[in-house]
Amino acid sequence: MTLPTALPEAGSGPSREAFLSSATPRWCPGCGCFAVLKSLTATYARLGVPREKLVTLSGIGCTSRLPYYTATYGFHTLHGRAPTVAIGAKLANPELSVWLISGDGDALAIGGNHTLHLLRRNPDIKMLLLNNQIYGLTKGQASPTSPLGLHTRSTPFGVSDPPINPVNLALAAGATFVARVPDTNTAMMEEVFMAAHAHRGVAFVEVLLNCVTFHDGAYQLITGKDSRAEHSLRLQTGAPMRFGRDDDRWLCSDNGRIVVRQSATAPADALILDPQAPDPGLAQQLALMTPPVLPCALGIFRQVQAPVLAEAAA
Repeated sequence: MTLPTALPEAGSGPSREAFLSSATPRWCPGCGCFAVLKSLTATYARLGVPREKLVTLSGIGCTSRLPYYTATYGFHTLHGRAPTVAIGAKLANPELSVWLISGDGDALAIGGNHTLHLLRRNPDIKMLLLNNQIYGLTKGQASPTSPLGLHTRSTPFGVSDPPINPVNLALAAGATFVARVPDTNTAMMEEVFMAAHAHRGVAFVEVLLNCVTFHDGAYQLITGKDSRAEHSLRLQTGAPMRFGRDDDRWLCSDNGRIVVRQSATAPADALILDPQAPDPGLAQQLALMTPPVLPCALGIFRQVQAPVLAEAAA
């Protein structure tokens, strides 16, 4: 992971509260959006960027209310169209730090093409996709990331369409920074958000978000206190990938297929991720891992440099 050379310590700059608006957040009690708001405003406080140089914008949905609760400039835009507004804001004023907040329905259904082209064009924009696998604002319909078989108000017989994997989609689109974090770990969120800010180009971060009202427990295996050690894995650049309650389970390669081996020490074929590798193939394999067969990978999958939109043409 590449962080700013002089990373500000928490508490060394303005308080997080300085980046909160006077509006009272309106989400269901226990919604993961509260944690994202906390981590994002804590990140803002550490960036050293004046509030007038920050832009927080969104599309439509529960997650897209977030700009109302930040004391920065911003927009609450049309459903699925936030990426175009974000690009417009950045092109109009390249000095702005632009943060785009979206949900899985907003970004991957009606906004799917806008998201795809944002990622492939590589503007210097940071996109947080808060994925709760459901439409929350419109009361519980299936979204593009809803798991197969899920019974919702729009799929009473169960979801029959295979879900989109946001991280894999971002990698396939050519995004130059791709990460995944859970809403239960604010420290990880802030660390990844800081790395996203430091990245020159588009930064895509999927946040595994729990919807307590319409899809509670969607990520229980990955985030639950008693299960996360066995069903999640933190990506560490340059280190063999290990997980488990005793840190004795390793991701290894078996003729190009990811398998798990149990050992007190790293096997010779233990996988090591380099987010700066030219080929994103391993990152895509890791993105597709799903519990309980394989652990869910968390952290930074890809972090490469490429020509940035507008700067490349300047």
